Amino acid sequence: MPQIQQHTFWERVVVHLKSDDEFRTATDAFTASFAVVGLFSAAACTVWGLLSIIPTLLIAYIICKRRQHCNEAILMPAAFLGCAVAVSLAHTISNEGDVFVHLSRYFLFLFLFHFSEFIFTALTNRRSLRPDSFLLNHSVGYWLAAGLSWVEFLIEAWAFPGMKSYPLLWVGTFGCVIGEIFRKLAMVHAGLGFTHRLAMTKRSDHRLVKDGVYAYMRHPGYFGWFIWAISTQVILCNPICLIIYTYVTWHFFASRIYDEEKDLVAFFGDSYVEYQEAVWIGVPFVSGYQRP
Repeated sequence: MPQIQQHTFWERVVVHLKSDDEFRTATDAFTASFAVVGLFSAAACTVWGLLSIIPTLLIAYIICKRRQHCNEAILMPAAFLGCAVAVSLAHTISNEGDVFVHLSRYFLFLFLFHFSEFIFTALTNRRSLRPDSFLLNHSVGYWLAAGLSWVEFLIEAWAFPGMKSYPLLWVGTFGCVIGEIFRKLAMVHAGLGFTHRLAMTKRSDHRLVKDGVYAYMRHPGYFGWFIWAISTQVILCNPICLIIYTYVTWHFFASRIYDEEKDLVAFFGDSYVEYQEAVWIGVPFVSGYQRP
């Protein structure tokens, strides 16, 4: 594992590309798959791009088997995400004005989110990096909710295509960008303190982060994901799923923030209580844990 804590963010990228086999495996697989499938999608059509995904993944798998220090559990998801981003981007660009651009724009942000979670985990908290850092196995409920949004979109696009508003597509796009920026800033500024799992015990290097984006909100990572999740449904112009996503994601983060802040108060005591009093929590209408 490369020692990167003394470097700036962009210096970390260079260090990882030179010495981190798992990081390089992910970036190489994503980039190569994106280039191959993107070429088919742009030169021919989206259908040809989709048809090229399976042979591209097969080639990636064969290369992985022949290459030393290649983690198949990292290469294959990265290669798939590269293919998916390429097809989504090509369709978004070449079919401007078509109702299904809403769906391809949604998939573009969805797949970029999952790839960037792995990459930023590698760059900011390398010791917690593992294949599931892509968050593709987040939960059954997560993918059920995603599937429900696809079904709603397809039904409405067929029965009521006028519901799919082009201006709302761009409102949702802006929201997804803002959400991603806040989440990734949270990962960068928190460093080792940002994990995909709640910390149950205080580590020796565990510190209370109050600078950067954390100077303005206590949970910018949750704020970013909350905005991103809701904005995906704005992109799809899904009124039903917009309501469901808003309620479910708010409830999830309200519960998670309560549990996390309870531990943070236990870890940092008065320092965290003072931080609570001075800085907004991030997710609207969530109060968090209040020490008795």
